[in-house]
Amino acid sequence: MPNTVEQFDRVTAKCRTIFVDKMQDYGPSWRIFRLHGITDQLYIKACNIRQRQETGVSLVGDDIEGNLRAIVNYGITAIIQSRMGYADAVDMSNEEAAKQYDAVLNEAKELMVRKNHDYGEAWREMSKKGIVDMILAKIIRIKTILEHDGKTIASEGVEGNYFDIINYAIFDLIHYTEN
Repeated sequence: MPNTVEQFDRVTAKCRTIFVDKMQDYGPSWRIFRLHGITDQLYIKACNIRQRQETGVSLVGDDIEGNLRAIVNYGITAIIQSRMGYADAVDMSNEEAAKQYDAVLNEAKELMVRKNHDYGEAWREMSKKGIVDMILAKIIRIKTILEHDGKTIASEGVEGNYFDIINYAIFDLIHYTEN
């Protein structure tokens, strides 16, 4: 049986490298995003993956794994934004952004370990298409919750859904490394 924690660390290392490299290019400009904007970015990436899965073609050259990494990174920034609120201008250093990123990624990893225990790593039997469908469903749930000003009656809030999106994208990245 593969070691999920090691696989998690391996695929997220590349996500983190991309996050840090992009901040070298334009800093933590994502701080201006409201949750609606980040959620829309997640939606665009997930729709692109689904379209690619259905047609097998990308006219602009986006690849599925790159979009999954973007989903991980946008998911992490969404959680940071949900906790800090958005800013009208960049208000943190690249180093602080990386520190925040690492803290949220560590929380996602801890959640993954707990859920994997309880669910017996059921995600390993899920299809790549099924995982993307779950990501899309969770994005739509978040959009609905945001329309209700973040209030829920019987379900988890936006943060729990963002964490699930991050972990599902990581699971799919692990699937790609195994094939």
